[in-house]
Amino acid sequence: MINFQTEYIAAGGNRHPAAADWDSTTGLLAYGSDRNVALWDPLNKQHEGVFALLRGHSDDVNAVKFFHPAKDWPILIISGSVDQTIRLWQADRIQDKVDCTVGILEGHNSSINCLAVVQGRDILASGGADATIKIWKVDHVNCEWKISILQTIQNSPKFLPLALACSVLDQENLLLAAAGTKANVYIYVTSKDGLTHQATLSGHDGWIQSLAITVENDNTDADFLLASASQDKYIRLWRIHKTEESIQDRDQLLNESVNFESLLSNKTHKVRTISSLFCLTFEALLFGHDDWIYTVAWHRNAGKIRLLSASADGSLAMWDTDQESGVWVCTARLGEISAQKGSTTATGSVGGFWVGLWSGNGQSVVSLGRTGSWRLWNYDRDHQRWVHGVGISGHTKPVTGIAWARNGSYLLSTGSDQTTRLHAQWIGEGQRSWHEFVRPQIHGYDLNCIDTVGELRFVSGADEKLLRVFDEPKATAELLRKLCGIQTASEKELPVAANVPVLGLSNKAIAYGAENLSDQDRPLTENSSSPAANSTDMAIQDKPRPPIEDDLARHTLWPESEKLYGHGYEISAVASNNDGSIIATACKASSLDHAVIRLFETRDWRALKPPLTAHSLTVTSLRFSSDDRYLLSTGRDRQWAVFERDEIDRSVFQMRAKNPKAHSRMILSACWAPSTVGRIFITASRDKTCKIWDLAKTSEEAPVTIAASAPVTAVDVLHPLESMLVLAAADEDGHVTIYLIGKATLTVSSFHKLESL
Repeated sequence: MINFQTEYIAAGGNRHPAAADWDSTTGLLAYGSDRNVALWDPLNKQHEGVFALLRGHSDDVNAVKFFHPAKDWPILIISGSVDQTIRLWQADRIQDKVDCTVGILEGHNSSINCLAVVQGRDILASGGADATIKIWKVDHVNCEWKISILQTIQNSPKFLPLALACSVLDQENLLLAAAGTKANVYIYVTSKDGLTHQATLSGHDGWIQSLAITVENDNTDADFLLASASQDKYIRLWRIHKTEESIQDRDQLLNESVNFESLLSNKTHKVRTISSLFCLTFEALLFGHDDWIYTVAWHRNAGKIRLLSASADGSLAMWDTDQESGVWVCTARLGEISAQKGSTTATGSVGGFWVGLWSGNGQSVVSLGRTGSWRLWNYDRDHQRWVHGVGISGHTKPVTGIAWARNGSYLLSTGSDQTTRLHAQWIGEGQRSWHEFVRPQIHGYDLNCIDTVGELRFVSGADEKLLRVFDEPKATAELLRKLCGIQTASEKELPVAANVPVLGLSNKAIAYGAENLSDQDRPLTENSSSPAANSTDMAIQDKPRPPIEDDLARHTLWPESEKLYGHGYEISAVASNNDGSIIATACKASSLDHAVIRLFETRDWRALKPPLTAHSLTVTSLRFSSDDRYLLSTGRDRQWAVFERDEIDRSVFQMRAKNPKAHSRMILSACWAPSTVGRIFITASRDKTCKIWDLAKTSEEAPVTIAASAPVTAVDVLHPLESMLVLAAADEDGHVTIYLIGKATLTVSSFHKLESL
């Protein structure tokens, strides 16, 4: 019996202001990651990262909220997606390793942009790109969830809600604030006809991205404060006060006595619930951000309230009232405050913060950056400052290729987000956990494939006509040695580090430290605009924990050592043989002329000619056998081909066998079984099958065919366990299935489905 468990999940966050929430009760943070909802405990002492993905949506998740309808009810996670549905997940069922969806709400005719809940109440609100706001009622009876729609608020076609905030004013009366693609905040209050529009708060000059509402203190008659964050770079605060007086006369008196500026208009708006009268007035204008403000979030503790804002200028700002004057001031600013702020190059900033959230105790905050990475700050009471904690990261677009180090010490991944990332296991602080330690390549093209070349090198292919080869620098080798226990045999021969020169496209090696570079090529320090010696070493040396996002994006690049030319179109596949002496490459093709396999020797980077021909369309996969004697290729033309290496002239490969009718649809992946079991290889196809082939048998039909429920996109084989081969197959629906195959008969004895991805 073989047991499987999830060891590590790397999932980048969706760049949407409403796509994350941090629950104060459970301590869990839920965020949208592509079409999934990822769960993470930021304050977990083991630094385990994402521990679960909630799968069910068919498109990107735009909005996530934790929902506590009642004290004796289970906690819910609510997610809204571009697929026009809202899903309710029961939090206490997540550990069951099953689909924990307890409800699917349908009714919107376009993507869901925002959600709002009232904790302790059975009401939730949703706003969609169909210009509607829907109010839902949630019931929990006999362990069953029942959700019904109470009201649909139809907005004007030019107003799409991007942010909602909801609160209980008095008794059962609700206040709903809505904002979005207009510069106004619209206030809806419970009346006899349901929620009705009663006030419009003006003052902003751009779209409003976020709303947050809180009670000012713990008194029963306390005022409410509403915060609105806009693309005009300002935060506006509004006070909601219960009153019994006639405010019409007061408005008249104010207008006669004071001529207020339009930006700071103190017009009093009145809203009336079924039983009470409230007035809304402008409270404060907060300025200090240099770019769009994406989110605002309140934190209230012991009667004290603070506001957290996240901006596209790459900073988090904490706002509090001055004890003497009562004026709102910025008391702390976190994030990227440097000479390189605003840059989106390989050595530039994270491109702003899309989300900012408080922990339950207010002693920690997190932010989501453009690269999909989460940053964590914890407040150090002893030194009275905010310090970096261990965050998480992951790709923000499809992962197109992965490759293990030859000794299995780390994993390289590359994807359509134009980055290559190195993941390794951190051994420190009495625990082990996986993290992203290095970002060796940040490119300008979508990356399609990757493979390791020997011990200290990798090659990658992108949507360009060439391949790039990268060497590990000393700074990275030292970092992996200290934190991961990964030893490198020849560190003395490595370059020191790498940087991208101004207007450059390639990672350039720093051979002797920055003091020997020209001013144009020198990297910049994080807090200075002047060149500094060896800033890369300064940034990541003596790090007791995995690098933070700033270091990953700037100081962990690998120098590019070689470019491989010859292809006429975008690179589709690459493979290195086991001793790292030969690299096989292929590109996208629609004709015989381009559907060739080009080979390169790594000793002098000489192209081996002539290129190998067998396919008529794009080659999708290349794999060398474990003894490097054979090269297997598969393609969109539904055939596989095997080339054999000449035993005398090791630079020559000859066609050994091919099958032009191997599958009924294109072949997407292939792999070799260990040579100890014979010349066995496996192909995976869009025709929903995996086929096991024996090179010694020349028949057109595969000896063994494994049927799948969806097109199979990737396969690989583990070294034999006793008398069994372990085959892993992944399909288009995100399922990974493990097959145990007898070495003698090549038949499947059992299979096990892993968690959906």
